[in-house]
Amino acid sequence: MNTLLLLLLALLLLLLAGLVRLTYKFAALQKDQHHAMEVGGDRAGQEVLLEKLSYAKGFLYAGIVLVAILMAAVFYLLIEGTVYEGHFREWLNIAVRWMHITFGIAWIGTSFYFVFLENALNRTKNVREELAGNLWAVHGGGFYYLEKYKLAPRAIPEELHWFKYEAYFTWLSGFNLLFVVYYFNAKAFLIDPGVMALTPAATIGIGVASLAAGWLAYDWLCKTRLIYRPLPFALTGFLLCCGFAWFYSQVFSGRAAYIHFGAMLGTLMAGNVFFVIIPSQKAMVRAAKKRLPLDPALGKFAGLRSLHNNYLTLPVLFVMISNHFPSTFGHQHQWAVLMAISLGSAGIKHYLNLREKGQQSVWVMPASVVLLLSVAFYTAPVPKGGQCTEEVAFSQVYPIIQARCQSCHSSRPTDEDWAAPPNGVAYDTPDDIARLADKILLRAVLTETMPPNNKTGITPEEREVLRCWIEQGGEVR
Repeated sequence: MNTLLLLLLALLLLLLAGLVRLTYKFAALQKDQHHAMEVGGDRAGQEVLLEKLSYAKGFLYAGIVLVAILMAAVFYLLIEGTVYEGHFREWLNIAVRWMHITFGIAWIGTSFYFVFLENALNRTKNVREELAGNLWAVHGGGFYYLEKYKLAPRAIPEELHWFKYEAYFTWLSGFNLLFVVYYFNAKAFLIDPGVMALTPAATIGIGVASLAAGWLAYDWLCKTRLIYRPLPFALTGFLLCCGFAWFYSQVFSGRAAYIHFGAMLGTLMAGNVFFVIIPSQKAMVRAAKKRLPLDPALGKFAGLRSLHNNYLTLPVLFVMISNHFPSTFGHQHQWAVLMAISLGSAGIKHYLNLREKGQQSVWVMPASVVLLLSVAFYTAPVPKGGQCTEEVAFSQVYPIIQARCQSCHSSRPTDEDWAAPPNGVAYDTPDDIARLADKILLRAVLTETMPPNNKTGITPEEREVLRCWIEQGGEVR
């Protein structure tokens, strides 16, 4: 079996090298075609060839990503069950997270910038007839002057930059992250028997299907007459998101519910780019090159979907960091907390968009901040249990920590899912436990988010022992 896997890994490596080499070949061909266009010749034919080369490069990049994923999967099968399995999974997690954050920064940055650009355009002073507006800016020691055309310039430049791969690779890396963190460890991170007892296959199937369902529902909504009525559309979209957030809370663990909600929003955003924005832009470019009349609706709808993406960015960013804060995903009304934070953050983005347009809004920012502060107050921990009548000794606490926590939170974890203690938290010595008593109180007692999905089977009585010991001073004696 290992021999076959090694052979497959070698073949995939050769295929990867071949695909990478082809990207350089295609880049050289594109350069030659641009040079040929400069010196003359069949310009129309060369433009068609350049477009085909661009399509082919896109498929090459997709192939490189797919082969890299297959190589990681084959390598994992090779080391599965060995001492290297946990270490590989940890570094795979790091690599995919790093890529996801990097591509996400690039994508969200362009989204913020172009919405700012649209909002801040000078549309009245010294604007030529064919322009929608212009903007002067200074950055990085230089001055910039940008112009936006109402439809298209008289001649499409040979070098036209497209903003699409940031979105594609953000979604692909995020989808891979779902598998690496949650689907490969479904019993540990995805399934909570206290919420719904499902098999890993069924839970994964529900998760993936929900992403497709979210896109289909949103895309259908965008094709109704509501799209022309911003407020009813926003309210309907918010209610739709509430439905998904509630559904996830009824199926997955708290962490997984939040991550799937973020993945669903990310799918809507990437779907907007792939299915609407880029096809609309390609249609406009083709029409401009052939000197055909341009349909203004194409640009209008693409711009509207881009604006939707802009409003979704802050809720998605919150979901990306939420797993570090159990007061949100560990709350008994976690879906309502999630939606309140999403609404408040979208409200802040709305205020910023209005401000960039030069419009003043007295209530949007204060209302959003008050909503977020209300969530912080609502999620504050509630004291549990009654008065501790008997003194709890550390000798009663230590066996609980050893049995329920140290399989993960140790300098050498014995849990198969961890090669190193999560977040660097280790309970190796009594002093470590006393020093981190406040974290134990928050995670194991107040929010009950530790152990994850109660993997080690801690009992309510044991949580009560921990509470009393900590409330009595958490001393080691």
